Amino acid sequence: MATTSGNLRVDGARLWASIMEMAKIGALPGGGCGRLALTDDDKRGRDLFASWCEQAGCAVTVDEMGNMFARRPGRNPDLPPVAAGSHLDTQPHGGKFDGVFGVLAALEAVRTLNDAGVETEAPIEVINWTNEEGSRFAPGMIASGVFAGLFDRDFAYGVRSPEGETLGDELARIGYRGTESCGEHPLGALFEAHIEQGPILEAEGVPIGVVSGAQGQRWYDVEVRGRDSHAGTTPMPARKDALAAAARMAARVEDIALGKAPDAVGTVGQFDVSPNSRNTIPGEVRFSVDIRHPDAGVLAAMDAEIRDSFTAIAERGDVEVTIAQIWEKPPIEFDARCVKAVREAAAGLGYAHQDIVSGAGHDACQVCTVVPTGMIFVPCEDGISHNEIESATPEALEMGCNVLLHAMLAMAGGVPETSGSLHP
Repeated sequence: MATTSGNLRVDGARLWASIMEMAKIGALPGGGCGRLALTDDDKRGRDLFASWCEQAGCAVTVDEMGNMFARRPGRNPDLPPVAAGSHLDTQPHGGKFDGVFGVLAALEAVRTLNDAGVETEAPIEVINWTNEEGSRFAPGMIASGVFAGLFDRDFAYGVRSPEGETLGDELARIGYRGTESCGEHPLGALFEAHIEQGPILEAEGVPIGVVSGAQGQRWYDVEVRGRDSHAGTTPMPARKDALAAAARMAARVEDIALGKAPDAVGTVGQFDVSPNSRNTIPGEVRFSVDIRHPDAGVLAAMDAEIRDSFTAIAERGDVEVTIAQIWEKPPIEFDARCVKAVREAAAGLGYAHQDIVSGAGHDACQVCTVVPTGMIFVPCEDGISHNEIESATPEALEMGCNVLLHAMLAMAGGVPETSGSLHP
């Protein structure tokens, strides 16, 4: 049996070909993918992935949330596996790489180990998490959340699509409602490779992002209540214009985030105006607010600024405002050993790299609460994602996959020097 070396590299052409083959399932006219969770196309993608894993000598198991685990044996079957993966579902008008790269990069790492005859001490696993995007069944990252104990399984099963189907029923319909209890699958460590979905690495000319953690997030539903009245006959001082006040509030979200740049972001992504009539002053507006920052203290300060400014704007406009925080995710720091494994893998391969904080949520951000976890980012063109034009170069994906391979080997006891491994 051959041993590993610093010269071990993945087959970038094979990785690219696999991504392009998966992209044919749910292909869209604009070059992207619309492979929503638990649709027939998702089943086709899962079936193809399972067949590739089995061809690579892996045993595939599925838990009750449809999460797929493909195991390559290690020398010591009693050790928990070192895993890597992401998700195969996409946005309605998604790209070829978001999530898919992470799943197929992990598979390519397994194929490379097979080609080189490398045996690891701990088993290696490739994971496909269910419904990361949340486009069909909200919230996103729900299956990895059940795995981490952040969501109840029965709650997840009962979540409905816009058409009324439940997640649990659709899992069963496509044949991926497994029997293994979600969360009881042992994992020794988890890595997730992903396109950055932002512009930083490309702008800096750096091919590898060593992800140290993820931003904290708070989501709000805001309701502004004024009074419907005639647009032509109601004098300006007598108006209770809910939309005018809501627009000022939305502008304040942007100002607050800009005041804490570059790390802070603030977004108003949904706006619902009632009665939505051309010649009626709006009496009611509902809108969403999403704020994010990697520092919990700054995030709390943003929360206070939003509440104070919204209250002041409401008083000025003679309207009422209700602010309901509907979700919070504290800032995340990934496991120090996993982050070190990624950083040292990039350095050992001679790749320029920098630490980076994820602005988006990922399955790794859920599972890190129960499993040592790390992430690897690679650049994507113009930082664009969740869009059919999402693009990453074969070279960038190959480099990210090489880093993933060597980080996993370091943690799984598959390299001569295993001082940083979980299993010395």
